[in-house]
Amino acid sequence: MKFATRLVLIALIPLVVVSCQRDRPRATAYVERPAEGIYGEAVSLMERRRYTEAAEQFDEVERQHPYSEWARRAMLMAAYANYQANNYDSAISDAERFLSLHPGSRSAPYAYYLIAICHFEQIRDVGRDQGTTQTALTALEQVVRRYPTSRYAQDARLKIDMTRDHLAGKEMDVGRYYLRRGYHLSAINRFRNVIENYQTTSHVPEALHRLVEAYVALGVDDEATQVAAVLGYNFPGSEWYEDTYRLMTREGIAIPNTDLREENPSYLRRALDRIFG
Repeated sequence: MKFATRLVLIALIPLVVVSCQRDRPRATAYVERPAEGIYGEAVSLMERRRYTEAAEQFDEVERQHPYSEWARRAMLMAAYANYQANNYDSAISDAERFLSLHPGSRSAPYAYYLIAICHFEQIRDVGRDQGTTQTALTALEQVVRRYPTSRYAQDARLKIDMTRDHLAGKEMDVGRYYLRRGYHLSAINRFRNVIENYQTTSHVPEALHRLVEAYVALGVDDEATQVAAVLGYNFPGSEWYEDTYRLMTREGIAIPNTDLREENPSYLRRALDRIFG
């Protein structure tokens, strides 16, 4: 975790004007500071990892010089400083505001990427609600869709794979829960969702095996056999196919012959159509 202290440092202390009359209160005169001076101080705070203070100083640039080039730069830097301080909501808000005011900026790809990363780093374990994970996936996909050749798209694609794997893991977690409690149809729906919508994730072999378990428990041997064929064809050396083989052998269900399937590829096609159709 990154730590920052919320202490506002201002380089120039405003002048205090004291009234000639003793009974009048003191008033603080507003003193405008050069934009580059405030910006430079914010950068210095960033270098010292005082990110929250840096964000406040970047905000000060915009407050004092709202129409300057420094303000445009400071707006996105405030987002980055808040991100570094783990102030994700503030970082997202800053980046979204930057995009609303400067949608055509050369820094727009980074703003979209920063928003996506803020959501990505808040992903929770599969035992929790995955709303943030879905939001992160949408934001990452937006980076790739809008700026496919940008330097941020490559990292976004990697994180998309990780995010999809996480969502598939959640489906598996729920599916196992249903399977343990005998809610086989509900379990089947979860495992089918993994196979249909998360085909490139690491959870597919287990999802196929769990489908076999559910079909066997329901006494639907034909479906169990076809799913086992797909599992054996695509993941023949996996532990999940070994578990499936043992299960079907124990239950006296015929195991598909690999050689026959290779001679008759339509068998596999029909099995896939049955699962994904």
